[in-house]
Amino acid sequence: MKSNDPPYASLTAHMKEVGLLGGAAVVLGWDQEVLMPPKGVAYRAEQLAQLARMTHEMSTDPRVGDWLSACEDQGFDDPLSEEAVNVRELRRDYDRSTKLPAELVAEQARTASMSKAAWAEARQASDFERFRPWLEKTIDLQRRIADAYGYPSDGEPWDALAEGYEPGCTAAQVEAVFTPLRERLARLTAELMDVGVAPEPVLDRLTLPVEQQEKFVRFVAGELGFDFDAGRLDRSTHPFCGGAHQTDVRMTTRFHDDLLGDALGSTMHETGHAIYAQNTPDRGVGLPMSEPVSLSIHESQSRLWENQVGRSEAFWRWCFPKLAGFFGDAVAGLDQAAVYRGMNRVQPSLIRVEADEATYNLHIMIRFELERRLIRGELTPAGLPAAWNDLYQQTLGLDVPDDARGCLQDIHWSMGAFGYFPTYTLGNLYAAQFFEQASADLPGLEAQFAQGDFKPLRTWLTEKIHTHAMRYRSAELCEHVTGKPLSADPLMRHLESKLKPIYGV
Repeated sequence: MKSNDPPYASLTAHMKEVGLLGGAAVVLGWDQEVLMPPKGVAYRAEQLAQLARMTHEMSTDPRVGDWLSACEDQGFDDPLSEEAVNVRELRRDYDRSTKLPAELVAEQARTASMSKAAWAEARQASDFERFRPWLEKTIDLQRRIADAYGYPSDGEPWDALAEGYEPGCTAAQVEAVFTPLRERLARLTAELMDVGVAPEPVLDRLTLPVEQQEKFVRFVAGELGFDFDAGRLDRSTHPFCGGAHQTDVRMTTRFHDDLLGDALGSTMHETGHAIYAQNTPDRGVGLPMSEPVSLSIHESQSRLWENQVGRSEAFWRWCFPKLAGFFGDAVAGLDQAAVYRGMNRVQPSLIRVEADEATYNLHIMIRFELERRLIRGELTPAGLPAAWNDLYQQTLGLDVPDDARGCLQDIHWSMGAFGYFPTYTLGNLYAAQFFEQASADLPGLEAQFAQGDFKPLRTWLTEKIHTHAMRYRSAELCEHVTGKPLSADPLMRHLESKLKPIYGV
């Protein structure tokens, strides 16, 4: 099979049209979060529903199935060739998509648009009841979608939903990874807390103008490698990264007068996503060989830049002197070592996106347990706030004071993104394993960070991960890059080797 063979040429030309529509929907979704006036919600919901319906109908056109079959009949000399991977992944998407009625797809898109707006209002008011009807409708839709997809008799509806974010992922597999990891993280956290004295988060003790913070994080994003000629950085309630194409990547962050560390961490996180999106090869709009492999690998890139780079001592040797140029006398009393330690403070907290590295995954485990119970019907939406609060007390020893800092803090469920959350922890595991390998392949890597030279790491990531697009599934990519299956050991080595010296353990 060659790229100019008639069935393959027809297939790729058609998928380009599908990809163009999908890209338009992405930009409209970004606009809703960043720029759209509040009264535009209902109309935007109809726009997105129409685009979702059209995209679905084009994706499930019977001709797509015929072209795929013709390509498969001709076969491929190399199963990892560009053509073979495109056909393999488009077949997977086609077989899944044809199980969903177009009206169900449109209804989900319409509901997600309205639900996100309701969530934002409810979160602002810290009133879960304003959002509850939309969550009930969303969960009903997700169950219908899961039933349409289908799942093995020994599986559960959550598995069918997770497949869209992480191919092959099941609740049983996630539970098998999470259970021992939870115990190792809990032991480490307890050991650090027993010291009794924690580093002060000195960056988040300052009150700094948001405009200056924005200039600072834009500078850092650019130094890491984000191409502002091929992307944007804006503000939104919940930081995210999306985009229609490698040349149009949209990311957002958020600011508070007294949380510079949070703004920097969030921006570096989204910059990791954006660098991946900008450096995935453009081998054709709408084709898998131009797309990131999965959300867990996407998260590995964001968490790697946020944590392995952004919380490293070497990074702060470069970054600390830059603070004075942006904040002047307001940072005159800061000490570089104190800033580094403060960025690595371990303290159980309420907000996932503000969590430290040692406790972050515990937040994910709570969400996984709750969404699994919601989809199973073991937990009603009305009971979600109480269940959330109970798990935070049991897991992190914290009392949740209100809905905004509780079950309303994340946007995901309002979007219908059930099955998404575990990819964050899987991403942390991949990030640690990839970075360990990069450090072995690139001697003196952290010394380069101290000089503000991030290009060697960025180039390594592009060559080892980004350029492969969807050639390998996540687990296969991990073995291809590191020579080993995914393991929690690199993450624990990373955390223990950094945090124990900081805490004097």
